[in-house]
Amino acid sequence: MTRLALGGALAAALALTACVTPETPQSRPTATRPPVPTGAAPSSPPLGPVRTARSSLPPAPAPLATAPAGTTAAQQGLRPGPAVETLGITDAEARSALAAFRISCRSLVRRTDNSGLTRGSDWQPACDAAGAVADRDALAFFASRFETAIVGEGKAFATGYYEPEIKGSRTRRAGYEVPIYGRPGDLVEVDLGQFADDLKGRRIRGQAKDGKLIRYPDRAAIVSGAIDGKAPVIAWAADPVEFFFLQVQGSGLLELPDGKIMRVGYDTQNGRDYTGIGAYMRDRGLLQPGQSSMQGIMATLRAMPDGGAGVMNENKSFVFFRELSGPGPLGALGLPVTGRTTVAADPAFVPLGAPVFLSLDRTEATGLWIAQDTGGAIKGANRFDTYWGAGDDARRVAGGMSGRGNAWLLLPKGSVTRLAAAKATPGESGSGGKTPRR
Repeated sequence: MTRLALGGALAAALALTACVTPETPQSRPTATRPPVPTGAAPSSPPLGPVRTARSSLPPAPAPLATAPAGTTAAQQGLRPGPAVETLGITDAEARSALAAFRISCRSLVRRTDNSGLTRGSDWQPACDAAGAVADRDALAFFASRFETAIVGEGKAFATGYYEPEIKGSRTRRAGYEVPIYGRPGDLVEVDLGQFADDLKGRRIRGQAKDGKLIRYPDRAAIVSGAIDGKAPVIAWAADPVEFFFLQVQGSGLLELPDGKIMRVGYDTQNGRDYTGIGAYMRDRGLLQPGQSSMQGIMATLRAMPDGGAGVMNENKSFVFFRELSGPGPLGALGLPVTGRTTVAADPAFVPLGAPVFLSLDRTEATGLWIAQDTGGAIKGANRFDTYWGAGDDARRVAGGMSGRGNAWLLLPKGSVTRLAAAKATPGESGSGGKTPRR
């Protein structure tokens, strides 16, 4: 998906899809609100539970003697964690997570798990039970159907993302001069898995020229008009800085001049690596103390003589959008996501759709989440991006989110024992013997 992490001292040091990306489009969810019909005013988004301080949390996982390296969770190593009932999950969290888990089940039971931890059949009993259990029994459901597992050292780092709402127009007019491009007609996407089994799930993007696939124009070239006439303009943004962060998030809402709403979502990307401008600005001394949040970075960009264009062009990645008029919001699974309940994770280390419990030094991010999304910057074991929905509060929390602590992955009961047995038998893995290379 296009996801980037917004939190911490490097609030904008996010990363979009790189030149080689997962097969599933990595598109940020569009909102936590219900579908917004074209031209309709947005309603208040349904959100997950308000997260409060815990009276007690499970102890931090003991680090492994030697943290094993690996490109998937199965390769990095897995060990059992504390019992689910000791995590301190609240009733409200369990109810919201159960609703999200039900949605994820349609993908869990049929999707290849790139982490190597599970098979679709592993999830079927829990998914069947989720459809029958009453919401009031959500906490008991998770305690009875799941066990916790620690991937690697279990040390977690979590950032945050949200759904931006920016000023936009369907037509070019005074004050709306920034084109929001749709998918270019000359952009070529290649599924490398069609050429080699060990490249399954990987894609490259480029431009065909003289019988060869060359790199697609970067941000600076696109902003200068390199693809004019080659890509439809689906709308026009009022503020180039706001539009830049819309691309960072990958989707959002455009507030039209008449007050109506247009929803746009990630379609594809130019195949260029993402450069986090927060880190770039920090390393060059462009950020003053107290300006490292997303809001501070935006203010700094606007204060520059060129409006921050030069700094933004250091990020060569460029996202192309499509208008969304169907059900939403959608995450990387193509399924609806929920603010304060959905979390983005690396599918090489977390089965997409699986529950995850985070115990962090940020109270609002501590609790039970469902991994329904992915992100270009969200790479590696125990790296998460928490989704906060839309609105000013979501923007504030996501823009400053930087939480460290521990992560416990919730897997169907019996998974850890089965994986241990499979590890002892060469050639076996949770996904059927061969984990796709990322």
